[in-house]
Amino acid sequence: MILVTGANGSLGSATLAALRARGAAATGGSRTPGEGMRRLDFDDRASLDFTGVSTLVLISAGYAEDDQVVERHAAALDAAVRDGVHHVVYTSLTGAGDHLGFALAHRASERLVRASGLPWTILRNGLYAELFGALLMWSDDGVESAFGDGALAAAAREDLAEAAAIVASDPARHDGRTYDLVGTPITAGQVADRLGVRHRTIGLGEYRRRLLDDTPGLLPFQPPMLTSIATGIRHGFLDGTAPDLVDLLDRPARDPLATAAAVASAARPGGRV
Repeated sequence: MILVTGANGSLGSATLAALRARGAAATGGSRTPGEGMRRLDFDDRASLDFTGVSTLVLISAGYAEDDQVVERHAAALDAAVRDGVHHVVYTSLTGAGDHLGFALAHRASERLVRASGLPWTILRNGLYAELFGALLMWSDDGVESAFGDGALAAAAREDLAEAAAIVASDPARHDGRTYDLVGTPITAGQVADRLGVRHRTIGLGEYRRRLLDDTPGLLPFQPPMLTSIATGIRHGFLDGTAPDLVDLLDRPARDPLATAAAVASAARPGGRV
């Protein structure tokens, strides 16, 4: 049986759906499990039970400080070894993302995966096209961002989920492989053109100020994380391409520009364009 962690999250739920669409015997785990899922809380080691799991799809347990993220992954891997899991698939961060503020937690987790003694596959996911669209900010006459003219090799979340399902369905074929799953580079200007509006660039200082002062609900680690994404895109560190995603899917990837534009459009005050 295949088990997907974080199965109530966006990537985890999409991965579980893709596995089931392929006819795989798969279930999910979550802190708040749905029907037929296992309760898994990475902050509660006693809750981690992978008995009967052959392949563990370890969706990165982010949304925390680096030390907590790495400790969560260590707990999951310890339980996987104890319970006899045969293969672990870890969803990491694209190699181009080494400059990002949350990269170290991924690289440290990759080390843990490799040192676990379990057969493994690492999926280095590019940043989501959905995230790119969501980070554009609407103004009176268009959208604003701190991305400048920089491009992001974005990938649609559904494609990344399908790639994870493909690997988890036949893990032996992908044993010891690290895949860099990125898409076609897109810019904020292109998204604005697709929406029929203008794009205005703001400075990184202004962007950080807005995150700190105008965005309620952000956790302390999130403003520097988001600013690192903006500066990475703006200065050309996240626009590199690779064939791995298309090769795994064995079809063209979904259009990241259309995906990003749809998300931005849905967030427009007053509704879609």
